[in-house]
Amino acid sequence: METLARVVARVRANVEKVIEGKADVVQSTLVVLLAEGHLLIEDVPGVGKTMLSKSLARSIDCSVRRIQFTPDLLPSDVTGVSIFNQNTREFEFRPGGVFANIVVGDEINRASPKTQSALLECMEERQVTVDNTTYELDLPFMVIASQNPIEMEGTYALPEAQRDRFMARVSVGYPVEAAEIAMLGSHTHSNPLDDLEPVTDAAEIAKLIGIVRQVHVAETVQRYAVALTSATRRTEDLTLGASPRATLHLVRAAKAMAAIKGRDYVLPDDVHGLAQTVLAHRLLPSVEASMSGRSTSAVLEGIIASVPVPAPTS
Repeated sequence: METLARVVARVRANVEKVIEGKADVVQSTLVVLLAEGHLLIEDVPGVGKTMLSKSLARSIDCSVRRIQFTPDLLPSDVTGVSIFNQNTREFEFRPGGVFANIVVGDEINRASPKTQSALLECMEERQVTVDNTTYELDLPFMVIASQNPIEMEGTYALPEAQRDRFMARVSVGYPVEAAEIAMLGSHTHSNPLDDLEPVTDAAEIAKLIGIVRQVHVAETVQRYAVALTSATRRTEDLTLGASPRATLHLVRAAKAMAAIKGRDYVLPDDVHGLAQTVLAHRLLPSVEASMSGRSTSAVLEGIIASVPVPAPTS
């Protein structure tokens, strides 16, 4: 746990050299990384969505590939394609953009549903199947996708199956005035990414993920997580509640958060604090809730408040 806390602190400090004044967003990103999940960053242009992804990849010295999602992007551009070699008279596989430790999907909702679906297998099973041949992806593997929720012209909404594979959704948001002034001083002379040096590597991150897997989750905490997700399936304010995968993601994220805080066991507060980040993007509001102006986050907030938090136990 001491090693994990030390490495996470180094990575966090390194990323915050680029993303200033957003400690909560950086921490959520590290939680998803250690919990073996994928992150959806949803916000307006220019707030640092892609910069956050690149700074994380640069900090952990992993292989990183950036995929610019556009309407003409093909599934084979994402997964890879088999090409016939005239010299050897055999087909050779050329890997696509997902063959990296960190895959940055920029403006993911601008690609067609057919192309978006190319990510489904690799996000869930850490593998790619092309021409009946399965290729394993290197670990750690994380997809960090961004989308703009404001401009909907020329975009395709992410299907429920795609959104459910993202462990968490975060919004970077506008910086506070002091952070924005500091950004003007540090970003106008040079690109801060150019001076960012790695503070760990893929092998060490894989070890930290193994530590997170061993974090203990008591039965009362498991029951609390199930109670939260079950409540989203019963309310009339939602037409689509949280899936069993959402429950699993919630517990995994809570284990990572506990480990970052130096504990080898999960508290109910860990689950409670992550519920909004992990569950909100998976839910669909009912017509009545939408017409009354209630957002999905507001409905979920009421559900979280209605489910009693159990007493802490280790």
